[in-house]
Amino acid sequence: MRHFLLFFCTLFTIQGLAQQPVLPATMAPGEPAMMQGYLNNIEPNGITTPPASPVRTAAEWEEIQAITITWTSYTSVLRQIILAAQQECKVYIICSDSNTVKNNLNANSIPLTNVCYIIAPYNSVWIRDYGQNTVYTNDVDSLILVDWIYNRPRPRDDTVPRSVARAFNIPIYETTQSPNDIVHTGGNWMSDGLGTAFSSELVLDENQNHTQAEIDSIHAHFMGINRYVKMETLPYDGIHHIDMHIKLLDEQTLLVGQYPVGVADGPQIEANLQYVLSNFLTPNGTPYRIVRIPMPPEQASGDYPDQGGDYLTYANATFINKTIIVPQYYMQYDTTALRIWREACPGYNVVGINSNTTISASGSLHCITHCVGTDDPLLISHFGLPNTTNTITPYQVDARIQHRSGIQAATLYYTFDTLQPYTAVSMALTNAALNTWTGYIPAQPVGTHVYYYIAATANSGKSQVRPMPAPDAYFPFEVTGPLAVEEIMEPVFSHAFPNPSHGLTCVPLNMPGQDEGRMVLIDMTGREVMVVHQGTFVQGEKNYFLNTETLEAGAYQLVLMTNNYRVSQPLMVR
Repeated sequence: MRHFLLFFCTLFTIQGLAQQPVLPATMAPGEPAMMQGYLNNIEPNGITTPPASPVRTAAEWEEIQAITITWTSYTSVLRQIILAAQQECKVYIICSDSNTVKNNLNANSIPLTNVCYIIAPYNSVWIRDYGQNTVYTNDVDSLILVDWIYNRPRPRDDTVPRSVARAFNIPIYETTQSPNDIVHTGGNWMSDGLGTAFSSELVLDENQNHTQAEIDSIHAHFMGINRYVKMETLPYDGIHHIDMHIKLLDEQTLLVGQYPVGVADGPQIEANLQYVLSNFLTPNGTPYRIVRIPMPPEQASGDYPDQGGDYLTYANATFINKTIIVPQYYMQYDTTALRIWREACPGYNVVGINSNTTISASGSLHCITHCVGTDDPLLISHFGLPNTTNTITPYQVDARIQHRSGIQAATLYYTFDTLQPYTAVSMALTNAALNTWTGYIPAQPVGTHVYYYIAATANSGKSQVRPMPAPDAYFPFEVTGPLAVEEIMEPVFSHAFPNPSHGLTCVPLNMPGQDEGRMVLIDMTGREVMVVHQGTFVQGEKNYFLNTETLEAGAYQLVLMTNNYRVSQPLMVR
């Protein structure tokens, strides 16, 4: 059976790999000087032209058939990952000697349920960064894997996706050859499964042989990305991977790390978040929902990264079907983080795993795990209903539901008390071109809490629910009373952030009414150096942005001048 095949690579000597130095997620000493030589010697071993069919990159919360890990360092953490994951799917361990791994697991009372082995060369444990990406042709048809050029000069790591592809007998596409050559890393990537991806601007910095339009085009052709959101890199995150502070929980929810005000990367994270919220809506045309989670200090010293502390994060978590593994460090903050995760993802089995050993090397659980998606996906994509004041008309629930064999039936289940049974309502195909199925929940009085989930069965007999742990998991919303309207009497010109600034900077403004005018940046001599916005300032809250990267360091003033008001605030540029 393929799950127990062992794969050997004759290009490298396997013996002794386990004794190689432990490599951090960052560049190790001497590696920057090796990078160009490594790039010059990339040899393709997969398909280097884009897939002929349209493709879709899977989201992390979709069904997977396996997780992959590399057995080299931090084995105490890897054991706990195996223990949690083997209840959900196969666990494929890339290793140099399967007997050594088995003996270690047995000695530590870790069952070998669903555990498989791939004998292959490797350099490090950071498989999220160099591992394979799950992509489907025609949305839900054939499973393929896509692999970038790893952004570390570690050639054995860069061959691991090929070993995984051989183990699963899945075609692998590689962005290794011009004009489609892309250096990238999985820790700096997240996809919503619907054509939107997020990265830091590290992807631009590491591919200066390409324009941004070319980078976007390559990801469109290989991974089906039609909207690629890129955010400013963070000053204290040495690897600039977004999975250290932000994570998509579903198509419309972003879990975002939060520092105390003014601490470490907090100001830049807030600016990036406001940039995303002000410029991008979900694929459904609705604003993103935000869940905040603390970024804790280092336990021993109490230091944050700007004080020399490790980059502790609870965002670096991994979905494994109905389980989510979340980093843990010490109880003072762990209990809060687990509560936030469980409230944000009700019904999932949220498992905390101590990550103090890995985080000192700039990585955590997401960094040392990757996955292979199911080869028979039944896609159910849904944007949860928001709270509503509607007590008259039924609540319309739309879902995109697809399977390669077609959909036999879809059902909406709802309840007003999760301790009581759910009521089933048949959904109808209302837009065949968009694969949209629709069902209705009856209108309810003010104060009602509604919980619902969606189930579907394909013509092949394959079944799926969304959220995946349903009925324990659900989409919630509340029927609320009329919203109070607070009247704003004058502009609220909130503090710009980050301040001091160097790059993307956010300026929040709340206007009492629509007005015409200008927002400008002036230097200490009174000279206008930048126009932030000119024209109409709309009523209510809106964020404005400026980029100070090209400005000289020093003190500046942000000035708002309208027909009715003049206000200002200081801004330092570093």
